[in-house]
Amino acid sequence: MVVMPTGAGKSLCYQIPALMLPQATGEDLAPMVLVLSPLVALMQDQVDALVARGIDATFLNSTLRRDERLQRQAAICQGQYRLVYVTPERFRKTAFRDVMKHRHVSLMAIDEAHCVSAWGHDFRPDYSRVGEIRQSLGSPTTIALTATATAACRRDIANQLDLPESQWTVFHEGIERPNLRIEIETVMDEGEKLASLLSAIADTTLATGSAIVYFSLIKTLQRFSDQLLESRVDHLVYHGELNRQERRRVQRQFMSGDADLVLATPAFGMGIDKSDIRLVVHAETPGSIESYYQEIGRAGRDGMPSRCLWLYDQADLMTQMQFIDWANPDASFYDRLLHELTHHPERSAAFGMDDLRRRLQRVSRHDHRLDTALAMLDRYGVVAGPNPPDCFRVISSVPPDLLDDDRLQQKTRRDQERLYALVRLAASPPEEYKEFLNRYFMDSGVDGED
Repeated sequence: MVVMPTGAGKSLCYQIPALMLPQATGEDLAPMVLVLSPLVALMQDQVDALVARGIDATFLNSTLRRDERLQRQAAICQGQYRLVYVTPERFRKTAFRDVMKHRHVSLMAIDEAHCVSAWGHDFRPDYSRVGEIRQSLGSPTTIALTATATAACRRDIANQLDLPESQWTVFHEGIERPNLRIEIETVMDEGEKLASLLSAIADTTLATGSAIVYFSLIKTLQRFSDQLLESRVDHLVYHGELNRQERRRVQRQFMSGDADLVLATPAFGMGIDKSDIRLVVHAETPGSIESYYQEIGRAGRDGMPSRCLWLYDQADLMTQMQFIDWANPDASFYDRLLHELTHHPERSAAFGMDDLRRRLQRVSRHDHRLDTALAMLDRYGVVAGPNPPDCFRVISSVPPDLLDDDRLQQKTRRDQERLYALVRLAASPPEEYKEFLNRYFMDSGVDGED
């Protein structure tokens, strides 16, 4: 397990071994390195960079046309590619599992490994299948890589891989980024936020690079965008209500340097490897220390001085507390959902997710309890699949753990404790910000255990 700061070269830990692999001999196909990654954009960027250097690499994900996917799968079967990038969800496909039977995986790399952990800040149910995936590949040597894993998260990753402590080693390189200047400024309202944001953007010492301003809520982002336009500050906006083509256009303009300021929700920046980001502003409080550190880690990848400014308004904490509630269905929610799926399956199949949301939860774009609950039911084989209409069809009984309210509430408390850790960071003396972050990730996590 490798814990290393963003931009420090984690990808080299599996790319270099891929270059050292032996060539094919006789009828035996050459071995390969398989990379599990959650980030489609990062796959594209890394493979493009590798191919440009003459390295035999490819990826398989949902962005490919069917003919492209089949062509690449056939090439894998024939022994092509040293490096193959996929999402864990790809192992749901029988065709892909059959392809992998043709090749020996000498190294399995799990990128963004905090996603494996139920306590990680970006939990994805299919990442909890990595133990099964590893076994299906013959239990190859495995490397898990992340920039943000507390002690509790690291233990959970090992548990998910079903590896005893004696069989894995942690290489923790710390989180120190000396070129990042971390600042936390307390503000009382949006007027103060806007004034501080305009001052940060106008800072001439950062004029040679680009900047990202993060918001939790799209409506807040849009209000600030309007006010920046009134102040004649050119910028791009990026959020989930834009269509895919528009999001790609914004990303291209930012990466090419055609635009140097973007107002965005946290999804922007995932997988982006832009070296000259000089300023990252959190205009609203993020949801956890893990998210905060991941997002400021996008600054200063070229090693040059960069500023990370968090505009801390206590009122933002209420928004994040709601997000935590809306991300954690309790046992009664699962009960109500299962009642609907078993007693009214025809209605769910006919009217879809929006109707089911209206019956089960508040109408809010941030209330993800239904999506989370269906994903977990799919993970444990209770429903027929992850998407409509399969997710409306119950095919198995529910594991008792999934309806254990104490266990579910423990997950909610963990999320709340991670948010409270941000409050403690904001209350720390400025000279101790980096030491606080270092202790959080190196030692205690949120649970106070080593």
